Amino acid sequence: MTGIEKVQQEQGITLDSERIPKHIAIIMDGNGRWAAQRGLPRIMGHKEGYETLRDIVRACDKLGVAALTLYTFSTENWRRPKEETDLLMQLIEAATRNELASMQENNVRLRVSGRFSDLPESVQKALTEVIEATANNTGLVLNLAINYGGRQEILDAVQETCRRVRDQQLDPADISEQYFSGLLYTAGLPDPDLLIRTAGELRVSNFLLWQIAYAEIWVTPTLWPDFTPAELVRAIADYQTRVRKFGAVSIPE
Repeated sequence: MTGIEKVQQEQGITLDSERIPKHIAIIMDGNGRWAAQRGLPRIMGHKEGYETLRDIVRACDKLGVAALTLYTFSTENWRRPKEETDLLMQLIEAATRNELASMQENNVRLRVSGRFSDLPESVQKALTEVIEATANNTGLVLNLAINYGGRQEILDAVQETCRRVRDQQLDPADISEQYFSGLLYTAGLPDPDLLIRTAGELRVSNFLLWQIAYAEIWVTPTLWPDFTPAELVRAIADYQTRVRKFGAVSIPE
């Protein structure tokens, strides 16, 4: 019995393997509150959150999720104290390098969504090396949203569209939803089926604004460092009870 099968057994949940979300997106919220509740520096919450991230990536891989997008660092996070953002960048760089062997072993492919060129050079270098090293892996796509903002993503895609029209590379009549999606940071990934937010906040925080148009949303009060594979299983079990109509009328069988 695998670890994830044991979790399902302990929870009394049997997931339908045919209805596993292809793409899960997670707003990993609550690291700072987790640390504050324990009288610890905020960075300790982020470090604990990294351990949770590792567990959830493994669980998604075992469940057969095709893509997992994690809201790792938003464009708005630069407003935090410089000491915290510097430590976060160091943590991202170290974690990226440390996880390469595990990603290779588990056939995980890394990609990044966000304004990559604005990241510190050492972080860019670490991410680029792992992206290139895992480019041919065919398992779970681990998509880290770093220096990411949904509005900025849409603006970048609009500007690129305008440039192509100006340069006569694109006829405006050919601009479709599918075409525009191909200009977003997440080009090539399916839209998320399930959006999970931890720490109980009821907002999307400028995350995947285009892509989550029809995502099912599941919110838990659990702070991210306390989020477990068991709670992931509960989220997916709830997702599997939803009737996804995409704007149509549900017709009884």
